[in-house]
Amino acid sequence: MQKSNAFVDVLKNIRELVGAEFYSDSLEDRLCYSYDATIEEALPDAIVSPGATEDIARIMKWANEAKMPVIPRGAGTGLSGGSVPVKGGLVMILTRLNRILEINEADFYMVVEPGVITNTINEVMAKKGFMYPPDPASMKTSTIGGNVAENAGGLRGLKYGVTKNYVMALEVVTPTGEIIKTGTHTVKTATGYNLTQLFVGSEGTLGVITKITLKFIPAPEHKESMMAIFKDMNQAAQTVADIIKSGVVPATLEFLDHITINAVEDFERIGLPRDADALLLIETDGMKEAAIREIASVEEICKKNDAFKTQKAKTEKEREIVWAARRVAFSALARVRPTTILEDATVPRSRIPDMVRGVNQIARKYNIMIGNFGHAGDGNLHPTILTDERDKEEFARVEKAIEEIFDLALKLDGTLSGEHGIGYSKAKFLENEVGKDGLAVMKRVKDALDPNGILNPGKMSL
Repeated sequence: MQKSNAFVDVLKNIRELVGAEFYSDSLEDRLCYSYDATIEEALPDAIVSPGATEDIARIMKWANEAKMPVIPRGAGTGLSGGSVPVKGGLVMILTRLNRILEINEADFYMVVEPGVITNTINEVMAKKGFMYPPDPASMKTSTIGGNVAENAGGLRGLKYGVTKNYVMALEVVTPTGEIIKTGTHTVKTATGYNLTQLFVGSEGTLGVITKITLKFIPAPEHKESMMAIFKDMNQAAQTVADIIKSGVVPATLEFLDHITINAVEDFERIGLPRDADALLLIETDGMKEAAIREIASVEEICKKNDAFKTQKAKTEKEREIVWAARRVAFSALARVRPTTILEDATVPRSRIPDMVRGVNQIARKYNIMIGNFGHAGDGNLHPTILTDERDKEEFARVEKAIEEIFDLALKLDGTLSGEHGIGYSKAKFLENEVGKDGLAVMKRVKDALDPNGILNPGKMSL
C-alpha cells in the first residue's frame, strides 16, 4: 500500500531522532518483528528502539499526527498476538530501557524500566533476601513491561497473586505524546481514579509504559515441594479442589496430563512416570514448621484421592528437577506437532474437574490432540492444541474446538484468559464475556486516550 507523505516524513524523523543503529525498515528485520509466540503474523513498516522516555513521547506525537500505528513490544513472548502489527505501522521495541533504577528496602519497592528481564528482578531480589512473586513460565526471556501490559501470572499466582497485585506506580507515554505518572510509592492511596490499574493489563492499547514501581516481599523462610502421581486424571482434578477446600493455600499447585507428561519426558528425560494419567506438582512455603505441616496435609489429601505415588523433594536439586518438569511443559509440547496453540481459559477453582473433563470430551469430539497443564490451584489451565495449520481439514476442527473450550469456560463462570490476554487471537470472542455494553465502555476509554486509534490497533476488538 502507498504510504502518505506524512507517514514517510515521520519515519524519516524517527530515524534521525534515534540514529540509524536503532531504526530499520529492511525486509529482514521487519520479518523478525512480524510475529510473537502465537501463529499470528503481520508485517510492520519499520522498527524503532528508543532509548529514553522523551524520545518515545516525540515519536508518539509524530505518529499521532500522521495517524501511524505504533505497536509497543518487549521480548515478543506473548501468547495472544498482542504485539503482532496487524495494521502495519511502527513496532516500538522497549528492550533498551532495561535498568533497575532503585531498590528501596526500607519501603519494599523497586523502580524499573520496562525492558528488564523478569528473571533478573527475581535473581536480584533473591540475593537480598526478598521475593518478587509473579513468575510467568517465560520469565527467563519475558520483560517486566510486557508482564505489566498483559497482567502476567505464573506458578505462584495461587498464593501470591499476579502482576497487578505488585504494581504501585507507572510512568506512561500516552498515544498523543503526553508523559504522565500514576500511583504512588505509599502502601495506601485514595487520590483520584486508579489509573495505574487501568494501564496494567491494557495490552499496549492505552499507553506506552516507560517506568514501573513494583512492590516486593520478604522471601519465605522454607519451601517444601512434592509430586503426586495419579492413574486417573479425574482423581488429580478432584484433589486440586479438595486441597483448596481444606484451607491450605500452597504457593504453587500445578497440573500435567498424560500427553504433557510424555512430551516433557521425551524433551528432558527427567524420570517422569510415562504411565501416569496425571500428576500434580505442589509447593508450600513460609515458616519452616508451617510449610512442613501443610505439605503433610496436602500429601494426605492426595492419598485419599488414590494417588498411587507421592514423592517429596529432599534436596534443592530434587526440587529444581520437580519444577523443571512444569517450566518446560509448553516447549516440550511444541515439539510434538508443527503447530501449537496454547490457551489459558480459566474457571473458578472448584470447577477444575468439570473443565478438565470438558476439554477431554472436546478433544475426542473433534479427534484432535490436546495436552492439558497449568496452574490448577487458581483455576488457570492451559489446554494446548497440537496440530498442523497446513492441514486445512484438521485445522477447521481445531477452530471449532477452541470456540467450544471458550464456551465451556464461560458456562463454568470462568474467563477467556487468566494471564495471556485477549490480544488479536481472542478479540472476536471478547464480547461473549463482557457483553456488548461492556465492550462499548472499553471502546469509549480507548477513544478518549487514543482518538486516532494508533496505539496497538486491532487488539481486544479496539
